[in-house]
Amino acid sequence: MLELVPRSNYCLLMSLTLDQLAEEAMQLPSASRALLAERMVESLDFAETEVIQKLWAEEAIRRRDEIRSGRVQPIPGEQVLAEVRGLVGR
Repeated sequence: MLELVPRSNYCLLMSLTLDQLAEEAMQLPSASRALLAERMVESLDFAETEVIQKLWAEEAIRRRDEIRSGRVQPIPGEQVLAEVRGLVGR
């Protein structure tokens, strides 16, 4: 499990360069590195995530409207998978 850094060592860690911090992180056990990576990803800008979700929602609505209007005919998933498997030789 990832250990918390005591406050007395916090200033020391803040003075590390990115390369030094990465080198230190690589010394952690695999499970701790995975937890650290997960926390780092979670800390990324959620505004971008919201924009991406909004764009996907708009795309889903556009596709739904195309099907409802008859401009596009849906293809059953099993048929698509069979075609893909045929193309890749599975």
